[in-house]
Amino acid sequence: MTQWLVNGLPDGSLSPQDRGLAYGDGLFETIALRAGKFRLLDYHLERLQTGCERLAIPPPAKGLLGAELQQLAANCANGTAKIIITRGCGPRGYRTPVATHATRLVGLFPAVDLSLPAWRDGIRVRWCQTPVAENPLLAGLKTLNRLEQVLGRAEWQDDTISEGLMSTLQGHVIGGTMSNLFMVSGSQLLTPDLSRCGINGVMRRLILEVAAELGISTLEQSMDAAQLLAADEVFLSNCLLGIAPVISLGDQPLTIGPVSRQMMQALAQRGISECAVA
Repeated sequence: MTQWLVNGLPDGSLSPQDRGLAYGDGLFETIALRAGKFRLLDYHLERLQTGCERLAIPPPAKGLLGAELQQLAANCANGTAKIIITRGCGPRGYRTPVATHATRLVGLFPAVDLSLPAWRDGIRVRWCQTPVAENPLLAGLKTLNRLEQVLGRAEWQDDTISEGLMSTLQGHVIGGTMSNLFMVSGSQLLTPDLSRCGINGVMRRLILEVAAELGISTLEQSMDAAQLLAADEVFLSNCLLGIAPVISLGDQPLTIGPVSRQMMQALAQRGISECAVA
């Protein structure tokens, strides 16, 4: 059963005047609960803090969100948690209120079926026609404005396709509707530059850190479809699923290569169970 706390109250409600509802004025985090522990929680809370500071939304008191997550997970071993922070209520219109009282929602979706076929065996990916808009002010953040991703995901109903890649109007590939993108070229691991748009995922952050530990050269750069199709390996990352090697991109088949496998093994050793070889 899904549980929610609204400003700490299990029976709390969201006002129709909340700016998160009216304008998408807020941020969110999605966090994996595995074996009773919230994975990469510090990374999630750090990104949320950064987002609140950039949007001038008062952040929750230190330790409050962690305590509320633990409260919800008291009798749950596996699931998915969600934190939503909005600017709170305000009068009609885009102008932000002088006095801001942020709204805090913390939810838990339990009973994740870990027996489902894992992304680690390779996924099919398509190209999305819906473009991603560039806005450096919001780049990297996980804001409540996800309409581009909603429209991108609505482009296909084929259950054999796991994800769709999205690009800017200039043709720069940014990532998937719910994932970050990596490609291997020679001995180098590359991922899109997210300084103008896209979400700087916590699993993406971990992968770059682990690659540095393993001595794998990494580079954040602009990339287009032609570069991606010429890559030796392509994989996606997601905070709930770890790494997903791409075995086909559009009509082109791809191979799961040694760097993808090495990274998956390294993440599995760091507790990302979805990357472990069955």
